[in-house]
Amino acid sequence: MAELSVRHLLGIKDLTREDIELIFETADHFKEVINRPIKKVPSLRDITVANIFFENSTRTRLSFELAEKRLSADVVNFSAGQSSVKKGETLLDTVNNILSMKVDMVVMRHSSVGAPHFLSRHIKANIVNAGDGTHEHPTQALLDSFSIRERLGQVEGKKVCIFGDILHSRVALSNIFALQKQGAEVMVCGPATLLPKYIGELGVKVETDVRKALQWCDVANVLRIQLERQGGDIAYFPSLREYSQEFGIDKALLDSLDKEIVVMHPGPINRGVELASDVADSEQAIILDQVQNGVAVRMAVLYLLAQKG
Repeated sequence: MAELSVRHLLGIKDLTREDIELIFETADHFKEVINRPIKKVPSLRDITVANIFFENSTRTRLSFELAEKRLSADVVNFSAGQSSVKKGETLLDTVNNILSMKVDMVVMRHSSVGAPHFLSRHIKANIVNAGDGTHEHPTQALLDSFSIRERLGQVEGKKVCIFGDILHSRVALSNIFALQKQGAEVMVCGPATLLPKYIGELGVKVETDVRKALQWCDVANVLRIQLERQGGDIAYFPSLREYSQEFGIDKALLDSLDKEIVVMHPGPINRGVELASDVADSEQAIILDQVQNGVAVRMAVLYLLAQKG
């Protein structure tokens, strides 16, 4: 049986193209499973997974938890907001306490860049990075690529533009790595203030004109404005209203193009800011497909990592 080249999923950067293809083939199988009347398989019946979230998350956490339960794993949920972390306990102490309960895998989200990497060097459990700071969010990028593959047949050769708050997004970086490894062309588009200074060095095209970017791409992956990460009084643009006027995507704009493109969004959507409701709810949007695919892709990741022991 084919195996992943890694013991942990810390970032897309660490995966090979073969790893990505293996995850997708496995996810295809699990997608069939979750569409059956009986949605559970006993693949991880003797495995205990701890979901450790040091940052709030609804969507990602629910998706992982559902994936784990569909695989028949035992699940432990840990929320740092209500925990000893508030009392000053260190990350390593927290995790070691959880591991002493004989946990096999840890799914972790943390506000600090590199926290899952630090953990992987100190504990024996398999680690899945569910988002570290503004660095990476590998399972989101995998489910995004999986969704493109499902809608368009393949990722290779496709033109994908990532719109919005690239500077504060961990989704953007993981997507760039994943898409490039599969042979797609990548562009980023947003206000100059929300584009990292050296983003072009990653081999992506850079555009600040939304219409030009939409005309170029086959797929628009629209990110939300991350106000919670923009900190204090720093103004990256004059107002949400002005951002929406300059960079928001609505149906009238899409209909004015000379082709039909696929629209994605990792959620949650700021409706009326980066994306109008008439786009989010349209046939061109595959946003709900992304949610469903997220469970299948996370099942695949957990299953394949469990084989690495």
